[in-house]
Formats: sequence, structure tokens, C-alpha cells
Amino acid sequence: MVAMLSAVVAATALTIAVSPGNGGATRHATLTCGPAGGTLPRAASACTKLAALNAPFAPVPPNTMCTQIFGGPQVAHVNGTFRGRTVKATFNRRGGCEVARWNRVSFLFATH
Repeated sequence: MVAMLSAVVAATALTIAVSPGNGGATRHATLTCGPAGGTLPRAASACTKLAALNAPFAPVPPNTMCTQIFGGPQVAHVNGTFRGRTVKATFNRRGGCEVARWNRVSFLFATH
């Protein structure tokens, strides 16, 4: 079981780009797990948090009722592999569901 978990964790390699959305510079980071590495601060902690989440990169399901809350202009793109599967996810803070989705993985967006 431990070997299987290690293989799943090792199959994580992500690139992260976070734009402040106000004309500021986009920040970039990388994260690998098994062993933890990359340029993301606190990579080991990020790997542990990711491993605990179910479908952290899934989009908001269609027809979901969401509050009309604007959380900010920030946009983040996460690409690579997670648990051996291709990831290509975009996060924003436009609407309650998107803000909640952002907050769930916000530890990935602390690129400095």
C-alpha cells in the first residue's frame, strides 16, 4: 500500500502561473511530489495538502448555483500531472463557487 501511495504521489509534477489581474507581473512556480521539490515555497507541505484532496483541479460543475461575489481579479493556471493524470486547470475569483475553488488550493498560489 505504501509503495502504491508513493507511486501516486511521485506522479505529480505541476507548473503554476498566478496573475494578479491588475497589470502586475505573473508569478511562476513548479511543484513535484515524491520527493517534494520545485520552486513553490513549502513544497513538502503543498504535496501533503494535495494528497489529502479529492479532485482538487475539477471545475465547478455545470448548472451549479453560485453567489455573485467578486473575490478579485486574480487568475491562476495549473498544468502538468497529478496522480498520474494530466492537469490543465484555470482558477479565478469571479463568483462564490470560483472563490471557494480557489481557496481550496490557494496554498499552490503562494509562489513567493
